[in-house]
Amino acid sequence: MIKKTNYYNELSVDYSKPKLVSNEKALEMLGYAETYISLYEKILPEITPQYSIEHIEQENKHWWPTHCEALRQGRGDILAAEYADSLVYFCADGPFFDKTSAISREINWWAILAQPGVTMAWPIVMFHGEVIYNEWNCCDDVTNEIIAWGNNTFLRRGHRGACYLKCEQLNFYRDVYASDKLLHWIRR
Repeated sequence: MIKKTNYYNELSVDYSKPKLVSNEKALEMLGYAETYISLYEKILPEITPQYSIEHIEQENKHWWPTHCEALRQGRGDILAAEYADSLVYFCADGPFFDKTSAISREINWWAILAQPGVTMAWPIVMFHGEVIYNEWNCCDDVTNEIIAWGNNTFLRRGHRGACYLKCEQLNFYRDVYASDKLLHWIRR
């Protein structure tokens, strides 16, 4: 039998369930997110001995908690900046073949997943070079009802390359399009 493990053992912050992240750590993650975004290069960097797949995987492990916190905080500005301009996004409503068209649809999902009174968690996250796979859920803070769940896979060439491919399966149990009130809440 395979020994179970906490997927966050090698990461700086554990987002596997609600209430594990202090306010101070959350702010620190948002600061790191802005730093990582500033390193993005419009042309996808080559994998070389100087920018190895192992280095890229480490950058992706550093990035992951910042992505989680940006979603929890409704930071659409950060989430959008995590994508390469040439993003390919496969999902039930897609495909989308650039950052702008993907964000136009995804902003509704961000608003639902990050709405006040709901906490998103990622109990499973795995890394392999450029590949980041995760399973997530959103829980109502009052009723403990799961309002949505899914999984996604990113291809992310570290901080310099950003996310250039995203494949996602989303399942919503309530709300499919965000209300104007929720959309207003997401920072753009």
